Order: sequence, then structure tokens, then C-alpha cells
Amino acid sequence: MTARVTSDRDPDHPPGAWRPRLVALDIDGTLVDVQNQVTPAVDAAVRHAAEAGAYVVLSTGRGLTATRPLALHFDLSLPYLVCSNGAVTVRLHPDGAPAAGPDGRPHPIERGNPGLAAGPDVELVDVVTFDAAPVLRMLLSHLPGVLVAVEELGVGYRVNAPFPPGELTGELSVEPLERLIADPVTRVILREPSIEAEHFLEVIERVGVHGVAYYIGFTAWLDLAPEGVSKATGLAKVAERLGVRREDVLAIGDGTNDVEMLRWAGRGVAMGNAAAEALAAADHVTAPLDEDGVAVELRRWFADVPTP
Repeated sequence: MTARVTSDRDPDHPPGAWRPRLVALDIDGTLVDVQNQVTPAVDAAVRHAAEAGAYVVLSTGRGLTATRPLALHFDLSLPYLVCSNGAVTVRLHPDGAPAAGPDGRPHPIERGNPGLAAGPDVELVDVVTFDAAPVLRMLLSHLPGVLVAVEELGVGYRVNAPFPPGELTGELSVEPLERLIADPVTRVILREPSIEAEHFLEVIERVGVHGVAYYIGFTAWLDLAPEGVSKATGLAKVAERLGVRREDVLAIGDGTNDVEMLRWAGRGVAMGNAAAEALAAADHVTAPLDEDGVAVELRRWFADVPTP
């Protein structure tokens, strides 16, 4: 599939004939820049889409602790969040009401597992874990100095050594590697600050990674997730809950971890600054981040969105 740049006239989705009921938005490189800033135009466009009745779902590789503040920033009403590349799907209850399951009772949270804890304002919709020990031991035999972080849901990360400042959010606890991988986890991050991203990628491709899903960042950064899990699988669960068909989903993203989401959505839109894999997977390409690409795309479907 060859992606096309979004224009004011689109024969596949002409204005007025279709409007998304659910808008799935990646965060880094799509909504925010490297300083974690949202431009006024994008901020207004996202708020307007939500006010117009669309379900706005943040769909990200970030953990819950880094995703929650942005959802609260946009004042989304009881928002669903797809975090950790689809391994963690939650609904926030900003008023602090106890999280409830389908039967109306508080949602069970596995307090015995340090990787599965959340606050009282979080309803766990779906949490998928995996045994990271085999693949981690294999990778560490080739990258002995790599930094390892294991997500502790709703809290932060447990790490084998400190990461570069600002790269992880939430509480950080340094623990021996064997303790990090003793229990099933939702997400593992590998980071090697001392080598170039290209060399890191060469090592990963040479040794092979099997039995898990993985995503490589723009730096020497590798995300490991449960096999078969992606942003698309998390969004599918949210859409089913909300009674939204995938054909009525608009997804916007820029990274390799957005590929499945862009292919799954009724309209998948890559940012102008997107990775080649995301560009190839998308139906359309909007403007890049520094030209308010999210606002440009949302303006097509929601009247009165300010022009960037």
C-alpha cells in the first residue's frame, strides 16, 4: 500500500460522508515533541474532537504513569488508554471513584504481583503479561552492559541500573536482574546508551528475538511485549467495549510500533515525520509534528477545529 498525503479532497473519505467515532492517537512524535510539549493548535483540535462526541484514546508505548498526565491534560471524560504497546489497557476515573468491573464491583487487581498494581482511579480493562526471562538472558549474553527496566504498573519501573535522566517516569527501584524477571511482566525495556542505534539494531537482528513482540526506538532502545500484542489488539478491546466498528476508527501515529494500529483502523494516518514502516502501513500521510499534523487531520472531520 502506498500512503498518500492528506489533502482537502479525499475520494475515499470525502468530508461529510464519514466521521470517526473513535480517534486513536500515539503520543511521542505525534502529539508531543521531545520536550513533551503539545502545541496550542493540536491541543485545541484534540479537545474539539472529544467535545464533538468522538472517543479519544491515547495509544502509546508509554507506561501508564507517563500516559495518565496527558489524558488528564486533555480533560477527557473517563478516558480509555492503551499503554505499553497494547499490553496494558485501562480506563481512568479521574474523580477517584473505585475502579469497577463489568458487574459493577471493584475491578480485581493482583496485589501479589509487583508488576500488577494500580491506583484507585484506574480500571484495568486488559493486562497481558509474559515470561521475559528466556529472551532477556539470550540478549544479555550479546549485550552484557545493557540497561533493563521492567514496568511496575501504575508505579514506575524496576531497573538493573539507573537509566539516563528523564528517560523513565514514575518511581524507580534498582534490583538484581534475577528479581526483575522472576515473575511475568507487561513490558521490558532494553537500553544501551554507549552505542549507536544502528549498532544496537544490528545486534538485535543478528541474534534474533523470538516468542515476544518487540519494537526498536529511534535510539538504542528496545521494547519487549507479549507475543501477539500490539496497540491494535488493545484498541480492538476498547472499540468492542464502546460499540465502535473498526471502520469508524481514525488512528494517527509515527513509529514502527504504530504499524499494526494504522493497518487495523478504518483510516490509518501516518505523521509526515513517521518511520518508513509507518508510512508504508498508512492510508494517508498528514503534516509532520512541527506542522501540527494531528490538527491538520482532525480538521477534516470536525468542524471549527482551528487552522494551524
